[in-house]
Amino acid sequence: MKRLFLTAALVFSICLICSQTSQAQRPKPNYDESKVPEFKLPDPLVTSEGEKVDSAEEWQKVRRPEILELFESEVYGKSPAPPKDMLFEVTSQKNDALNGKAIRKEVSIYFSGKKEEPRMDLLIYLPAKATKPVPVFIGLNFYGNHTITEEKDVKLSDKWMRANKDKGIVDHHATEKSRGTSASRWPIEKIIDRGYGLVAIYCGDIDPDYDDGFKNGVHALFNSKQKPAPDEWGTISAWAWGLSRAMDYLETDKQIDANKVAVMGHSRLGKTSLWAGAQDPRFALVISNDSGCGGAALSRRRFGETLNVINNAFPHWFCDNFNKYIDKEEELPVDQHMLISLIAPRPVYVASAEDDRWADPNGEFLSVKYAEPVYKLLGTSGFGAKEMPKVNQPIQQQMGYHIRTGKHNVTDFDWQQYLDFADQHFKGS
Repeated sequence: MKRLFLTAALVFSICLICSQTSQAQRPKPNYDESKVPEFKLPDPLVTSEGEKVDSAEEWQKVRRPEILELFESEVYGKSPAPPKDMLFEVTSQKNDALNGKAIRKEVSIYFSGKKEEPRMDLLIYLPAKATKPVPVFIGLNFYGNHTITEEKDVKLSDKWMRANKDKGIVDHHATEKSRGTSASRWPIEKIIDRGYGLVAIYCGDIDPDYDDGFKNGVHALFNSKQKPAPDEWGTISAWAWGLSRAMDYLETDKQIDANKVAVMGHSRLGKTSLWAGAQDPRFALVISNDSGCGGAALSRRRFGETLNVINNAFPHWFCDNFNKYIDKEEELPVDQHMLISLIAPRPVYVASAEDDRWADPNGEFLSVKYAEPVYKLLGTSGFGAKEMPKVNQPIQQQMGYHIRTGKHNVTDFDWQQYLDFADQHFKGS
């Protein structure tokens, strides 16, 4: 018994030392613009053969597939094709939710075509007074669908959660105390009042957010015997894949206008919304909220969070090939402005926060700016901004951007802009 105790203590000490060493080795973030290295961005309108792209046809047939393949193989990882058989099951429906304002549905998607794991649950709110199919926002959340609403009869997620006592997560599982703890980020009634629906999904239904060797979630369905190859999907790709499978369901729901679906994500889930929108043209509008490194921010700036930090802290998010560019960002064959260019000509909106320097607001703005030539080539109004706008002064054309006061979060100000942007592109057509 004494030997067992000493062994456990030794293991704990080694883990503690390793943790402290890892923290000590983490590079100090740069928040000084004068220390941003000089860099040259790859041109989204020059092919791998060095040919200038000067037509929409050449973009669609040559350059866009090149860029998409580079992001697949070098950044996020290639995802498998959709399952041949999926099962959609409406598990609950309430026609007078939110004091009569909304129809609320819960839908389970079984990826194997059978009622077995992995399973993804959708929480859907639609305007009760709608007389025709409605446009919707779809987004992943961090702690379960029950956290976005105060309604007590929404199913409590039974999946693994990241530790967070403030969110009512105990032993990595949700408790009743977690209900409504993320409601401030999802103003459901405001969205309903504006004539839109909301589709929410817990990201952990698709793939749990920890480095488990890809043994759980949808990875286990396709990679049950081995880890994904260096150019195959990490967790962000898995989440994006899950959003596309949700889109498969939305196309079957007659109460939803599947031609007007806006995908929105915050932070790591903002990285996901951009990647989902880049791959799947069925998402008619794409929104990134404070997505930072690996999302909307230019990697080559090395401002705030860097490839070194993100790949070491979250080794499961990206494909293994992305590690080749740690401290070698200039060797990347792509940068994040090219991710945004893949969404063209569909509307895209990128948001930053003034105090969220970790996510590099200027780098996010510049990605939108340097993606504009593709949008212009495809005949849209583009962006129109040459300099970073003032705080709380949004820019909204075919491409949108704002930097607001405050920290890393989703606020009412953000949603006001997203709803206005959606009005501009969905209700005018």
